[in-house]
Amino acid sequence: MIGLLQRVVEARVHIDGELTASIGRGLLVLVGVQPTDDEAAALRLLSRLLRFRVFSDDAGKMNLSLQQIAGDLLLVPQFTLAADTRHGLRPGFSTAAPPEQGSRLFQTLVTAARAQHSPVSSGEFGAHMQVSLTNDGPVTLWLES
Repeated sequence: MIGLLQRVVEARVHIDGELTASIGRGLLVLVGVQPTDDEAAALRLLSRLLRFRVFSDDAGKMNLSLQQIAGDLLLVPQFTLAADTRHGLRPGFSTAAPPEQGSRLFQTLVTAARAQHSPVSSGEFGAHMQVSLTNDGPVTLWLES
């Protein structure tokens, strides 16, 4: 699984013009699922997201995790993260998981996140979403499990 995490001051998801999710200080994570991913990959990604040290301590160093600062988490499915962009001028999506697998594993990630951390918000798999954020830093990192 791919997690493109962004340290944010705030982030929001709108679907059909309605606000469906919002967070304050924390992480916005765009999630891509690949065909070889399984439940174990989702749980490994979650473990890393919750414990990855991207928040500044008193000395200004990135030494604190989302759990340590009790920050918000917003998970947003984005199958385009798994696109093949190595050739041509148009992305190919044969490297992304089929929709059924992607939806199931994204939901596994969200359910496990809600069991281990609070607050957790999420986008909607398969929906056309507008995602807005205020990146803090900016800090943007690519994680794979």
